[in-house]
Amino acid sequence: MMTYIREIAKHEGKEVTLKGWVANKRDSKGLAFIILRDGSGFIQCVVSEETIGADNFEPIKRLTMESAVELKGTVVKDERQLGGFELQVSEATVISIADEYPIAKKEHGPDFLMDHRHLWLRSKRQWAIMRVRNRIIFAIHNFFQAKGFVQMDAPIFTANACEGTTDLFATDFYGEPAYLSQSGQLYGEAMAMAQGLIYTFGPTFRAEKSKTRRHLSEFWMIEPEMAFFDLDMDMDLIEEFIQYVVADILAHCKVELETLERDTTMLEKVKEKFPRITHNHAAKILRGEVEVNGKNALKMLEQDTEDAKARIEACKTEITDREQKIAGGTLKKGEINFNQAAIDRLKNEIKDLESTLENIPVWYASAKNFADNNDFGGSDETILTRLFGTPIMVYNWPGEIKAFYMKADKNDPSIARGVDVLAPEGYGEIVGGGERETDIDLLIKKINEHQLPMEAFGWYLDLRKFGNVPHSGFGLGLERIVSWLCKLDHIRETIPFARSYGRITP
Repeated sequence: MMTYIREIAKHEGKEVTLKGWVANKRDSKGLAFIILRDGSGFIQCVVSEETIGADNFEPIKRLTMESAVELKGTVVKDERQLGGFELQVSEATVISIADEYPIAKKEHGPDFLMDHRHLWLRSKRQWAIMRVRNRIIFAIHNFFQAKGFVQMDAPIFTANACEGTTDLFATDFYGEPAYLSQSGQLYGEAMAMAQGLIYTFGPTFRAEKSKTRRHLSEFWMIEPEMAFFDLDMDMDLIEEFIQYVVADILAHCKVELETLERDTTMLEKVKEKFPRITHNHAAKILRGEVEVNGKNALKMLEQDTEDAKARIEACKTEITDREQKIAGGTLKKGEINFNQAAIDRLKNEIKDLESTLENIPVWYASAKNFADNNDFGGSDETILTRLFGTPIMVYNWPGEIKAFYMKADKNDPSIARGVDVLAPEGYGEIVGGGERETDIDLLIKKINEHQLPMEAFGWYLDLRKFGNVPHSGFGLGLERIVSWLCKLDHIRETIPFARSYGRITP
């Protein structure tokens, strides 16, 4: 009977059979130490020539990375090993010998790794990311199902743009123009009028020719819509939802987060109440007119400059010291490799710090000159969340920069009753939502102002004619929350096969 590595702790002291692939192997005299992966986890397996015999050991010596094997042996507790256990092998069978694996231990550039994404997914880091993604999806469904939401599906083919953008993928639909959906939200409103509480969870598409670390052309969106919800109720649900998902990941993905070397200090703060500030107040904070907990946005950037300069000098000094040790000729090979690896890391850190020093003047100017009717740039979002140290909710936005369906504030029609949730640690917007406009005349006016085809929205306007009620909703980008919780530098690692500007293979 085959056992999976994920359940190995249940079999301490017992004999089990594992089947998997060789993630790594090192040889010693008469011994082979194999790091085996089977998709559920990783474990060290010790194969002794004395135990299995010389004839059986010979094929083991020829194993290459990603060769497939079947190993039978006894599970032994060893806290020094990955997962706290290892397998003392008594029988070994080679299933297949892999060709020379193209992804070596050396550093590879992002383009090379994306070209080999079908293989890169097997690495320990990518394995951990995909399992966190899986658990996030599971937690999302648990949250909404427990609250009585009905999962429903919006169409992928649409006849119109949801938000008035021209960044759409056009296609032919039996001789008629159609577009790949950029959001299921409008259809979500219709479904909420039937079921009360619904959520959609599916692929969405944006044709922006952007190569930033936050953009994908194909990604997954979670979009709940709630009848009889106003903006305050919407924000309450968003906060509870994010707190639930983060708590679930902290509870169930400890191994994966440790594999990613994720410092969870900031994630632990998510259980605190999210600060809620208006867009107008956020603008004042960015300009340095208002302080947050005694911290000023512009002064913080000035201090960042001084800190970066000091750290660069410290890195240079350490590099010099380590290079002198290597040049001294007294270090062993392992010590030389250790110091050289540290030097390489320090040089990369210097590059990042120098890039930050180049960017800070741009960020400073953006913050200092931020206009009341501006949308946030990435640096603006980062500054705001650093001042608070937790996710924050920015609500009541200038109507001119929000979608046509956003409800106008009854006291100031120029304000849209929308909300964005900004994640800390530089991850920016992960949720956008708000209350939906219920005034049919105002909706018609906005559709015309956005120069959208009125005939495409006839069904949508019907929702205001038959059973019109206050309602709200929001959208969460799955890949963005994966990126934040795993603390990834680029969103391309958050999805099995990324589709982005310039990338449609493999």
